Amino acid sequence: MHLNRLRNWLDQQFNRLFANELVRRIVKNSGYLFGTTGVSAAASMLQGILAARLLGAAGFGTLGSITLYTSVINNLISFRMGELVVKYVGHHTEHADPQNAAATFKLAALVEVLASCIAFGFVVALAPLAAVMFTKDAQDAPLFIFYGLVLLANLIAESSTGLLQIFDRFRRLAGLGIVQSLVTLALIFITFLMDGGLRGVLAAYMVGKSIGALGISIAALIEAQRRWGAGWWKTPLAPLRPKLGEMGRFAVSTNISSSISLFTKDSELLWVSWLRGPTEAGYYKLALALANMVQMPVDPLPQATYPELSRQVARSQWNSVRDILRQGSYLAGGYALAATLFLVAFGQPLISLLYSPEFLPSYPALLILLAGLLVANTYYWRRIALLALGRADFPAKVNAILAGLKVIGTLIFVPRYGYLASAALLAGFYWAGSFISAFKTHSLIKQKRAGEGLG
Repeated sequence: MHLNRLRNWLDQQFNRLFANELVRRIVKNSGYLFGTTGVSAAASMLQGILAARLLGAAGFGTLGSITLYTSVINNLISFRMGELVVKYVGHHTEHADPQNAAATFKLAALVEVLASCIAFGFVVALAPLAAVMFTKDAQDAPLFIFYGLVLLANLIAESSTGLLQIFDRFRRLAGLGIVQSLVTLALIFITFLMDGGLRGVLAAYMVGKSIGALGISIAALIEAQRRWGAGWWKTPLAPLRPKLGEMGRFAVSTNISSSISLFTKDSELLWVSWLRGPTEAGYYKLALALANMVQMPVDPLPQATYPELSRQVARSQWNSVRDILRQGSYLAGGYALAATLFLVAFGQPLISLLYSPEFLPSYPALLILLAGLLVANTYYWRRIALLALGRADFPAKVNAILAGLKVIGTLIFVPRYGYLASAALLAGFYWAGSFISAFKTHSLIKQKRAGEGLG
């Protein structure tokens, strides 16, 4: 009797969740990306196991510091052109304006090329300092520069990703992501068999990421030619002049938000490496990697949801916007809870069996991180919803305040308590940022509905 009631209730919730056509389309598109994420996650886990066993805790931490350093420099200078492309190319496409759509993509790509070249210049210039700070060995500077070459393969990768999202080429993105993951795994496996060490693992990561970035860029250029003709790149930029101020503010806001994230969550490993050394960075790198299992099916959702949200906001379909957010939270939150419980129960034996007992100190940090990610994944849309609603500045302001508090906390607590303090501060950042942004999003939707007499 009780089982029948439970089964009926679950059936009702499932049918209610997928009754909305927009949600079905989001799930379908994210499903393509989830295929990539699933394969990528499995490949990444195998890569991590091989690298950890080959390099040990200290070497694993050094690897993380070198790869993250390049990513941080790139994100610091990047203007998140993918999001600008989704918003403005998507807007022009919705309003049947292919000339301005092509011009916007062209402008975004040119800006991204310039930013990528500048980022590589900073990687080279700061490599000696980075080696001393993060790996505690000045002789590692050439390794930072070597891996930084990946930026030159990513010249227009962000803009290209945005364009493929606009035209629902999620399957293509998924396929390219799978190729990148499998190539990287194969190269790391060869390095493991040959005992290639840190240099071999870095080369494997660089080649794999370069192949993925170049593939996305080529696919986007082909799509642009198909949509706008062979001479689309000759489209003049002058018609965009009235919109340049607005686009510039959007790009700067997203860049500020991204840059602030560098000090709050994207550079966690560098803080630990600087303040506590490569060994604790190795423990923390593994904890972060395992915690990311919770995000595995959630990661594609923002990419798949943002174009749909932008379309519905442009059409003033506020009920649809609200449904997308609510049902997206049910999907993401349900999985996050199940994955969290699994890792709480089996995290320790998994670490010991797969990575070796040397890495067991990662488990307490994993538990702390899971508490924060459970909330962050449930409200995965907190940032993209505000972008779609024209409030790109709000996440930047919130993150700026939280970043200041977190940096202060990092400088006070991490030198004393190590990577566990870093995990606790990151979990607190997720909780505060998620609830504040979610509340603001719902307030804005309520105001929009009231302003249009929808109540």
